[in-house]
Order: sequence, then C-alpha cells, then structure tokens
Amino acid sequence: MNVLVIGGAGYVGTSLIPQLLARGYRVRLFDSLMFGGDPILPFFRDKNFTFVRGDVRNPEEVKAAVQGQDVVIHLAAIVGYPACRKDPKLAEEVNVGGTRNVAAAVSRQQLVLFGSTGSNYGSVEEVCTEETPLHPLSLYGQTKTLAERHLLENCATIAYRFATAFGVSPRLRLDLLINDFVYKALTQGYLVVYERHFMRTFIHVHDMGRAFLFALDHQHQMAGKVFNVGYEQMNYSKEDNCKIITRHIGCYVHYADVGEDADKRNYVVSYKRINDLGFNTTLTVEEGVDELKRALQAINFKTPYTNV
Repeated sequence: MNVLVIGGAGYVGTSLIPQLLARGYRVRLFDSLMFGGDPILPFFRDKNFTFVRGDVRNPEEVKAAVQGQDVVIHLAAIVGYPACRKDPKLAEEVNVGGTRNVAAAVSRQQLVLFGSTGSNYGSVEEVCTEETPLHPLSLYGQTKTLAERHLLENCATIAYRFATAFGVSPRLRLDLLINDFVYKALTQGYLVVYERHFMRTFIHVHDMGRAFLFALDHQHQMAGKVFNVGYEQMNYSKEDNCKIITRHIGCYVHYADVGEDADKRNYVVSYKRINDLGFNTTLTVEEGVDELKRALQAINFKTPYTNV
C-alpha cells in the first residue's frame, strides 16, 4: 500500500511514519519542513520511504504528491490557538486553504485520513460524542472544523477528533499541556496553573499513530465517519495532571486565575464509537510523564520546541 503523509515532519507524523514503515507500507512524506528536517533523517534508512518537499498551500505541488497513492494522511496544519493567533492569515491558508487543495487533488478512490481535534466542540456541558454540535471558539478550532467538514463532504474521509496529545516524539513539542507542565516543573521547580478544575482528555502521540494504522485496517467500516480518539479513563482535570506530575517530580504548584483557555476545553468525551470497533489506547499519562522526565533530563533544551 502507498501512503502519503502530508505534514508528516511534525509532532504526530514523526511518531506515525516509523509505525507505517514497520508495517511494510511505502511511505511518501510531503512537508515544507517549517520546523526543520532533523527528525526525519532516520527514515531515509528505509527504502520504502521517500520525501517530497512542498507546501500544502500550493495546489500543483499537492496534486503531484497524491499521484499513485492509495491513502492520504492529512496532518498539515498550524496547530493550537496560540500559533493561529500569532499568524491568523497563515492559519487560514494552511488549515482551510491547504485542506481544500488536498480535497481537490484526491480522487474518490483515495482514502483521506484527517487529523482533526476536540477543539472543534468549543464550550460543552454534557459528555461529548461525535453527534455533539460543533461550536468552535478559537481560530484554531474554527479552521479545523471547516477543514473537517470540507473533507467529509468532498472525499472518502475518516476524521479523527483527537484528545490533547502528550509524550515524546522525534519532533518534540513543549507547548502541549502535559509536556509543558513537565518541562516547567523540571526547569523552574514550580507550576502556575489556571482553570484547575477544567476537564480534558489525553492521548499519547504514539497511540495517535496507532489510531491511523487502525483506520487502514478498518477503512471499510470507518469511511465517511468522524471518531473521537482518546481514552475515557484519561478524562483528567488540570489539577489531576498536576498531582501526577508532582508524584514524579517534586515541584510546587500554585493555582491562580491568571489566564484562560480560548478553546474552553472543559468537558468529558465519549470514545465508545471507536472503542466498539476494537481500538483502545495503550499508554497512560503516568507513563508519558515518566518518559518526558527522563528525556528532558537527558537533553539540555536551550530553546523549547513549540509551535509558537
């Protein structure tokens, strides 16, 4: 099987691609290398890996990249509301315009797997299911909602609304909640946390990769549908996460109303739809905190890796 990963040099893609190659898939990576190319260097050892440097905003480059591919995994995005707020024009061009280019380039015979987000839900009081109305509040959530809708209406698509990611990846991000908290606990010795009772669900970046492999194995059951992807037992508040981190790292935590989440992610999410098909996550927050602690202690990060 030929698999194209658009935007695959980022946090999720660099964890996913080794899993695809281990399965024996022929993988083509299409990326502009906005954050550099060091994380993808080991992939060139595999003869089933090829790289095409290109920009998802360029329709001709996207059209050429999808040729001969059975599956397109679309990960290219400006991720998170801070990064989108920093450059709204770029966010619109990549998240919405780039997705329209992907939709225009693929045929109905090509399956598109889309990395969407729980930020699409906005402020929700009840348990979130895939049928919960979408009311995205931030530019990030709004652009991802438009992108998801466009793909579902125009392509054979499986859309994944992922929980908040955490864990170590070749292209590490330290602007994700758990990753950020662990980094600050280690480097500062304390955490200042707002909205301590806000609930959110979490998924290890390795399990995000596993979810895409699961879609390849179950595409006929899943095509045309949206799936929340995470684990109900990892519906944690910020305070819960702080308690886990302090058990691993002896740091001081101060709770104060010093900020707010623009996406208003304060909800419990149901993962029954994908669980019923047989997918479950494998890595816990405790395991993620432990690996982050060991990795961050081993490597001296002079400048944090973030998307902002």
